Amino acid sequence: MKSYVHLHLISDSTGETLIAVGRAAAAQYVSVRAVEHVYPLIRSTKQLERVLNEIEISPGIVLYTLVSPELVERLEQHCEAIGAPCVSVLSPVLNIFRSYLGTESTPRVGGQHVLDSDYFRRIDALNYTLVHDDGQNLHGLKDADVVLTGISRTSKTPTSIYLANRGIKAANVPLIPSIPVPAELEELRGPLVVGLLASPERIVQIRQNRVLTMGAADLGAYVDKAAVAEEIAYTRKLCARHGWPMIDVTRRSIEETAAAIMALYREKRTADDGGLEP
Repeated sequence: MKSYVHLHLISDSTGETLIAVGRAAAAQYVSVRAVEHVYPLIRSTKQLERVLNEIEISPGIVLYTLVSPELVERLEQHCEAIGAPCVSVLSPVLNIFRSYLGTESTPRVGGQHVLDSDYFRRIDALNYTLVHDDGQNLHGLKDADVVLTGISRTSKTPTSIYLANRGIKAANVPLIPSIPVPAELEELRGPLVVGLLASPERIVQIRQNRVLTMGAADLGAYVDKAAVAEEIAYTRKLCARHGWPMIDVTRRSIEETAAAIMALYREKRTADDGGLEP
């Protein structure tokens, strides 16, 4: 059985940075389960006092990203008094910036969430991806940055959405047995097309769970291992014929798959720009 530790994540913004750091650290301890307590948008002493009470009730590790010196001082003093380890996850990084740049930072609450051109680029990408999910609006594929293709249950949609959140216009087109590959997909020249694959065993497992939750009784070829293997083989042949790169997602998380796709996308952009960095 796993032991557990309370992990208190205190932020004056959304808390996304803390959650990512906390989970990355906790994942290195396979025998320990981190019980997360997330406190976003903590910007007043009154709000912080409620958080301090929660820490006393469930003592554990405290990570924070707070800009206000007053709140930081109050939090650190309280944690020291009750013996709770308390760490600012940004301080070491800011110290390196200050040392290298030779200047002090300008504290800004939620500074990474400003409504700048990058923000609106991500929104535009997300809108595009939602409209071009699962083979919708094939005529607009030429406007994509990345087009994902593959058989059912290869994580095309969640990977597309993850890419969109990184500002990449990602469409996805399913490969369905007995239905011809859309001409719009095969004729693409501009976007990066990537084939997603998985082992037959993994596909069958996911499909069985999917169909059973829908209450279907006759599963048929959809979950037949031999039929699924043929679908995967067809995907490989299609991608090989067009020179499309393939990624096996069997043991990859959505984040890992997206990272591999973004690396391929950067390589393509560099090649398209004549070897210059994008």
